[in-house]
Amino acid sequence: MTGEHEGLTAGVPAEERLRRFAWGVVGWNVLVIVWGAYVRASKSGDGCGSHWPLCNGEVVPPAGQFATFVEFMHRATSGIALLGVVALVIWSFRRFARGHHVRRAAGWSLAFILIEALIGALLVKLELVADNRSVARAVYMSVHLVNTFLLLGALTLTAYWISGFPPVRLSGHERTVRHLLAAFVAALVVGVTGAIAALGDTLFPATSLAQGIAEEFSSLAHFTVKLRWLHPVAAVLASAVIVMAAARLRTGPATARMSAVVLAIVGAQFILGIVNVWLLAPIWMQLIHLFLADALWVALILLAAAALGQDAETVTPATLGARASRPQMAMQ
Repeated sequence: MTGEHEGLTAGVPAEERLRRFAWGVVGWNVLVIVWGAYVRASKSGDGCGSHWPLCNGEVVPPAGQFATFVEFMHRATSGIALLGVVALVIWSFRRFARGHHVRRAAGWSLAFILIEALIGALLVKLELVADNRSVARAVYMSVHLVNTFLLLGALTLTAYWISGFPPVRLSGHERTVRHLLAAFVAALVVGVTGAIAALGDTLFPATSLAQGIAEEFSSLAHFTVKLRWLHPVAAVLASAVIVMAAARLRTGPATARMSAVVLAIVGAQFILGIVNVWLLAPIWMQLIHLFLADALWVALILLAAAALGQDAETVTPATLGARASRPQMAMQ
């Protein structure tokens, strides 16, 4: 088996293997995030009790309750994600010289995934899971969402720059930065309001669309239900901001492509958001909705990187091998 694997990778340059691994880490983390949403939606967050990092006091819990399986799988896949980021950092530091932008992005990726682990541990230890209805849980989930986006952003930039694309330049791009900042803030606001709305849907599922709307304006409703209307309103406003920003950043082939991707995802999200409300937020739709939210964030990061890096040296895949031999790379 080892010989077969070596035969498959023998002809692949080291920088290409690193590039594939980096994008694989991005994809794996997206899957971990989506599974984490399933943990919340299925109320399985207490599947391992209040133990962390052990599950019910054991490294590998015996087969039993479904909630235990769901939570344990989330911890296991999260652990793999952490190891993947650590490996990415080590590999990047070996390939690139001190001060290189790839090193910085990889370092931030490690910092954010460690914060993710800390937030996850606090959610479990403070029992802010399952049927917990506290304000603290909503706050932790909002912080969790923001940090998750920051993690995805750092990982995406790491993979993007490992692929040979130029670093960003803020000077001389003030107008572009303003457009991007507005788009990122809009996406974060939608994400946070979406996290609160999803928590409300989990804790207080509506039996009909009319009932759900009525509860949002009831003085007796829980705060997560009362705030649920903020998400669709924020989504409409944010969509307008992101669409305008993406349209104005179509200044070259690379930005035009990424702008088209952003616009396509915004359109899909808008439709799925309506369907999600109409179907009373079933779990499977929540997961698709979150997956596209992550995809939109990654697309915005790539659009920003293309827009702010387009004045630098143009790099194509054919030049990656040549770049690998330049002095900016660390000695093996």
